[in-house]
Amino acid sequence: MLSLIENSPTFFIAFTFVLSLLVGSFLNVVIYRIPVMMKRGWEQEIYAYQNPEAEPTSYPHANDTFNLVKPDSRCPKCQHKIRAWENIPVLSWLALGGKCSQCKTPISKRYPAIELLTAVLSALVAWQLGYAPITLAFIVGTWLLVAMTFIDIDEMLLPDTLTLSLLWLGLLTIAVFEPSQLFDAVIGAAAGYMSLFTVYWAFKLLTGKEGMGFGDFKLLAALGVWVGWQHLPIIILLSSVVGAIVGIGLMIAQKKGRTLAIPFGPYLAAAGYLTVLYGDAIATWYLNTLI
Repeated sequence: MLSLIENSPTFFIAFTFVLSLLVGSFLNVVIYRIPVMMKRGWEQEIYAYQNPEAEPTSYPHANDTFNLVKPDSRCPKCQHKIRAWENIPVLSWLALGGKCSQCKTPISKRYPAIELLTAVLSALVAWQLGYAPITLAFIVGTWLLVAMTFIDIDEMLLPDTLTLSLLWLGLLTIAVFEPSQLFDAVIGAAAGYMSLFTVYWAFKLLTGKEGMGFGDFKLLAALGVWVGWQHLPIIILLSSVVGAIVGIGLMIAQKKGRTLAIPFGPYLAAAGYLTVLYGDAIATWYLNTLI
């Protein structure tokens, strides 16, 4: 099979699509559970600070097993345990008519949508970049970007577990397979972090408010590794323009004005993904437009 993946672009793309469908199913778990795990950790830290003499077993949820593997997935209403055949990406949702097999509670369309999105984005990477170690690494990076995007939409946070994984995955990949690009990657990480860090503090000094979270700095630093410092302006420009358009639209639609908080991570993730695949073409088009 490895030989077929290496020598047949069509098979490589199809294999990536199917594998990423399965991964997309797992990402639904990641998107829901990582924020819950983080919040429980914060609760335990607060409890330990407020009750320094308390036994660890008395912490909130101390006796509950909750991670990316356990407990098994269940229907949130009737607690029916999801069986293997009910957990096949997209197909199970279609076969069940988008409802729990026991209590018929509707299952959100978002679950198959995330599975399909993960598969399509990953297959596009395979198609555009072809089979290569750095392609395989960026497919994994795409999975991380999908998870971060939806966590940020839901919770307005970007977990270090994911942002730093993307950063170190990029650095190790480039160090091993593209060592001549390592300097650009390191500078890209530093420039990505410091650019938003500077904007954050300038905005805070001028307004007294926080305009973005530190997770955004880390995500742009991670993306800077993958695209190099030369293409960072493309990510910043794309994410800012799209973010501004969507943000203004939401403020008008929801009539909340400047008080509306909008996650910036999804725009950074989308801009970074596009820049990895089409950064040179975008830069060429932009320069030709200016000239």
